[in-house]
Amino acid sequence: MSTSEPVLIEPLGAPLRGVARVPGDKSISHRAVLLSAMAEGTSRLAGVLDSEDVRSSIAAVRALGATVDLAEQPDGSLAGTVEGWGAAGPRQPEGPIDCGNSGTTARLLMGILAPWPIRVELTGDASLQKRPMRRITAPLMKMGARFEPAGQETLPITVAGSERLRAIAYDAPMASAQLKTAVLLAGVFAEGTTTLNEPAPSRNHTELMLPDYGVPTTAGTRVASVTGPAAMRGCDLQVPGDPSSAAFLACAALLAPGSRVAIEGVSLNPARIGFVRTLERMGADVSTAHEGQDGKEPFGSIEVAYTERLRGCEVPAQHIASLVDEIPVLALVAAHAHGVTVFREVGELRVKETNRLAAVVEGLARLGVNAWVEGDDLCVEGDPGLVVPDGLALDSLGDHRLAMTWALLGLTGSKPVAVERFESVAVSYPRFLDDVRGLAA
Repeated sequence: MSTSEPVLIEPLGAPLRGVARVPGDKSISHRAVLLSAMAEGTSRLAGVLDSEDVRSSIAAVRALGATVDLAEQPDGSLAGTVEGWGAAGPRQPEGPIDCGNSGTTARLLMGILAPWPIRVELTGDASLQKRPMRRITAPLMKMGARFEPAGQETLPITVAGSERLRAIAYDAPMASAQLKTAVLLAGVFAEGTTTLNEPAPSRNHTELMLPDYGVPTTAGTRVASVTGPAAMRGCDLQVPGDPSSAAFLACAALLAPGSRVAIEGVSLNPARIGFVRTLERMGADVSTAHEGQDGKEPFGSIEVAYTERLRGCEVPAQHIASLVDEIPVLALVAAHAHGVTVFREVGELRVKETNRLAAVVEGLARLGVNAWVEGDDLCVEGDPGLVVPDGLALDSLGDHRLAMTWALLGLTGSKPVAVERFESVAVSYPRFLDDVRGLAA
């Protein structure tokens, strides 16, 4: 239980209007820092998200020998240079690498460290030490990497690298961009072509970024491959806005009467905007407009307006990977809709920063909304007349997505809501509250 005081989220009392920009994409920011550290020479980065998770990646690559000079910009982002270790490889760190709350940092480092003859202990906070890691170590061990203790399911884990990795063809048991990326990054230094097949599409930022660092990749709908050993070289990269953060501003506008908001400069990668397609199926007034490309990453704007009548829908399993981080806030939207919304095969939510599946069901029940789990499916029976009860207090459980979801109840409703452990928003969107309130000013 947190020792910090709950934050009382007061109603906005006004519609959200105007144009907003969200912080840099968290997934791309992690990869920009990590891939730049692996590369030969200097990379110039801009738009990097300044959050606790990304700072975990920055601290990790510094400990491994990269030179990172990223400074805060007027818009709150980070920009500057990263000089990588290149062909010399990462150095032996002085002690364990603490990945904080960042699963991306820990899992991607396993693939990055696998080809090198050093021993690195990876650890993290209490939440991260409960998250599954065997899904990452299993394919890497097939490539010849070693991990200690053998068979360890959770952090702390020591990566005992190998100077000679072998390429593999691997059928992933789940659609996971972190698993895919760890295998591909190890494959950059393995002999031969490493191929990973997925049961459904997952985020493809790594496949899109590796060619910028001089490594050709094959990127298909459910398959990705890389041929090694390959030399990585530094590049210039601009990080677009994070669609997962944009989802919270979009849903705020959708639920606050009279609102219309445009969110500019957001990644419109199809693997990341499943939440937009889901809102469309629910009848929301939402649209996207393409503005350009950063490398192979498309970016543009998302425009959304208050929609009085929403309807429940079914979100099939093959679409979940493109919106998995947005399910808590989409469940909140579903709670305001007519009918039942079903999110298929979302068991992965049980092993996020907390058990988001149980937390969403419990939180919605506190609102008087009927939500339940059938197997791995999440079902929400909406109530268009939903009214926030007096004195409502909800615990984020230290999960940034839940903190922002419960905050929307207070911001867009008629009564204040207390959110416990609200400080967890610093993991991905530190200025979330200020940005939403700024649109109502």
